[in-house]
Amino acid sequence: MAVSTLPMSAVLSGLSAALDITEGHPRGHAARTCLISMRMADALRLPPDEQSDLFYATLLKDAGCSSNAARVFQMFGGPDEHATKRAVWLRDWRKLDQKVRYAFEWVEPEGDFLARVAQFLKLAAIGPGGERELFEIRCARSAAIARALGMSDATAQAVQSMDEHWDGGGHPAGLRGDRIPLAARIIGLAQVVEIFWGIAGPERALAMAAERRGRWFDPELVDCLQSVSSPALWSTLETGDLNGAVTAAEPEERAIEATEERLDQIATAFAWVIDAKSSFTFEHSDRVSALAVGAAEQLGFTSTELTRLKRAALLHDIGKLAVPNAILDKPGKLTDAEWAIVKQHPANTLHVLQQVPVFRELAGDAANHHERVDGKGYHRGLTGDQMSATAKVLAVADVADALMSARPYRGPLSLDQVCGLLTEGRGTQFWPDAVDAMVSLDSKLHRA
Repeated sequence: MAVSTLPMSAVLSGLSAALDITEGHPRGHAARTCLISMRMADALRLPPDEQSDLFYATLLKDAGCSSNAARVFQMFGGPDEHATKRAVWLRDWRKLDQKVRYAFEWVEPEGDFLARVAQFLKLAAIGPGGERELFEIRCARSAAIARALGMSDATAQAVQSMDEHWDGGGHPAGLRGDRIPLAARIIGLAQVVEIFWGIAGPERALAMAAERRGRWFDPELVDCLQSVSSPALWSTLETGDLNGAVTAAEPEERAIEATEERLDQIATAFAWVIDAKSSFTFEHSDRVSALAVGAAEQLGFTSTELTRLKRAALLHDIGKLAVPNAILDKPGKLTDAEWAIVKQHPANTLHVLQQVPVFRELAGDAANHHERVDGKGYHRGLTGDQMSATAKVLAVADVADALMSARPYRGPLSLDQVCGLLTEGRGTQFWPDAVDAMVSLDSKLHRA
């Protein structure tokens, strides 16, 4: 399909799988939330512009989730913050007994008794403000990304307020009743319904909505959900072509095209999502993109090839959203099991980008950034003649920035050290031409 006719919804629907990962949801959560929301919008007879605002808000609702991942890990500990984040929706955390049970279940869940007690005391010391902080970080970032993508202010406001509750007990601003945007109220209900549907089926999802009616959720919207509940609705959520179903649900008269400019905006915005997961990867994707494009320009890449490389570089670590912060931020040596998880992230990148029509062609380039020309890389073990020039340049740029950046286990290396290590890997780990071009980028390699 030509880029000029590609709907932006097809791009965001595919990439929303990455947002599902970072929030601990099964892939397709955001897409299914969108389908539930749009069915309710139809029943409420919302005008097309309001439906469009709601549509894009559901696809971008978790864009800020990576921003609080490190904080969740700091507060709760444990091997995987993804499970901790998803579990919060399964309890009515507004009730003290549910909140305490959640804390006991998810504070350092695999630690010994003393480790769990220490982490619990640390969490208790943070107090109720920590809970609000997590929502504030997530919602503010989601809204900022929506605006960066050129979405309407109503869409940004919807993702900013989707965790507010009807009775004022939600976050981040404690809005009550009609002060919460309608789109935010719909998303707030639809996303939790989808979670319960996925775990226990429609009856339990509807029962949960009824239990939280008037507290978490707008009573009229719960009634609306009950009225649209049908085998047809729930079966739609099980379709094998969720992306197609989502695209079909977009109001035709408000469809947004994925122009070249918007595709660049999307790649940049998702680079922000990726790099926000850990302080050690802050702006990594932007820097890798700049380094890769600078080297490729010296190698004579065409403008089309440079665009492809830039987008692949911005998105190359999207699979890292699945890696727990306990591993990303670990100051010591990784265990074999932890290293196996890290080595899986290029495969996750490949899977996510293959779901997006316009990014499918660069999925392999982005996913091959840890391959080596001697065939000793991962995750495929490709040799240099099996890799594109784009992938080989990206592999050098990724290592160059990683070496120049602080990591949990070491500080940043000097420019001379970086160039020396790149040269040392010339012809074995790296494509020689890419190393030569990268080493010549003295001005780009110097960082303030």
